[in-house]
Amino acid sequence: MLKQGSALDRYFKISERGSNFSREIRGGFATFFAMSYIVVLNPLILSGPDSSGGTLGFPAVAAVTALVAGILTILMGAWAKHPFALATGLGVNAFVAVTVATNPGLTWPDMMGLVVLSGVTMLILVLTGFRTAVFRAVPEGLKTAIVVGIGLFIALIGLVNAGFVRRIPDVAGTTVPVGLGFDGKLLGWPTLVFVIGLVLTIALVVRKVKGAILIGIISSTILSVILEFTLHIGPSFDGKTFNPQGWSLVAPKFTEWAAPDLSLIGKANPFGAFEHLGFVAATLLAFVILLSIFFDAMGTMVGLATEAGTIDKDGNIPNVDRVLQIDALGAIVGGGASVSSNQIYVESGAGIGEGARTGLASIVTGLLFLVAMFFTPLINLVPFEAVAPALVVVGFMMVSQVGKIDWQDWGIAIPAFLTFTLMPFTYSIANGLGAGFISFVLIRLVQGRAREVHPLMWAVAAAFLLFFGIGPIEAALGIH
Repeated sequence: MLKQGSALDRYFKISERGSNFSREIRGGFATFFAMSYIVVLNPLILSGPDSSGGTLGFPAVAAVTALVAGILTILMGAWAKHPFALATGLGVNAFVAVTVATNPGLTWPDMMGLVVLSGVTMLILVLTGFRTAVFRAVPEGLKTAIVVGIGLFIALIGLVNAGFVRRIPDVAGTTVPVGLGFDGKLLGWPTLVFVIGLVLTIALVVRKVKGAILIGIISSTILSVILEFTLHIGPSFDGKTFNPQGWSLVAPKFTEWAAPDLSLIGKANPFGAFEHLGFVAATLLAFVILLSIFFDAMGTMVGLATEAGTIDKDGNIPNVDRVLQIDALGAIVGGGASVSSNQIYVESGAGIGEGARTGLASIVTGLLFLVAMFFTPLINLVPFEAVAPALVVVGFMMVSQVGKIDWQDWGIAIPAFLTFTLMPFTYSIANGLGAGFISFVLIRLVQGRAREVHPLMWAVAAAFLLFFGIGPIEAALGIH
């Protein structure tokens, strides 16, 4: 069954894409390890009470986060046949949490209902071909910039998650937003784990060792477990005190089996926000969610498909309609299960860097998420510091595409620059895309080459202008 020329090989086009079964399986594991933190992080982000004092509950959010991620990732692999994994999107879930906390009268079911409506709208745009048309209207230079931007974004995520780069408090006298380690110094055993893991992974990649990225993750995890078991380092924040020398989120440890709590499924109220906030305010909130999931996925899939080598010479992605359909479904299912919109994860690049090229890798990742729903030692065993080296190395691989941009054409070069710098600097793929699209249209207009701009690019640029201006609009309308 698992042989070249078998039915499974033909269905996923494994040999055709230059891969093999062992690479797909290794890639599936690497992607899971790289993004499994979301099962722990999502409940923390969605932990606050709503206006009625109601909470979603940590165990329930964790279980359903794993369940939804597992189902959607398997669907992505089996239907769209790409090595793209899905899970709760960090940008949207943070927006959801802040909105619930700052809008009196809004409940968790109300907010999750808006996520569902945004997903339904997205699915309609996909089925009508609009979303695919927008993807194809983007110039090649900007698509390349998206790949570079996501590479920088992935690398920054790895460096920050490992504590190698840290945010500096925004206080008087502060001259830089981020710095090296804590107070300009590298502290703690977890940081050493990252450094050792990074050196090992780079060495293995340079030597072209099979399974280099996965070996790096596993080796770093083993070192982490040994250090935690012997030194009892603990997390950087235990809910009360901050320990700059602790693990950034998960202190590696074994946990016991626990029955999953799936009580959140079906709790969303699609029209509750309209009742409590009014039509205009609720519509604006839904619009912000819609734009975020619309463009984040587009940018991510371009970057990942390019790195995987599955994008053709014309910049088209095989089965792109199916990819976008599942992504839209991620918002509907994620909102309906009260864990926020699910989207394609940039950490899928870890599996692609390991050699994954087909949907078989996604099925492996999805199955691991389903296992994690019942038994979570793999999640609580792998700290950020063990996965971060893989993200930095994959980031390098993606940034190497920068030479394909035509730097002599400022109408492409400047928008490309804004695209790939603002993605990491604002911690948002959508923000980088918006700046790139708006500047592209503006510069072509100034150059007298407006006819070269696809009509859909004008529409997208206008939508992004509204997106960036949503703050003043909400303030004018008295919306918090």
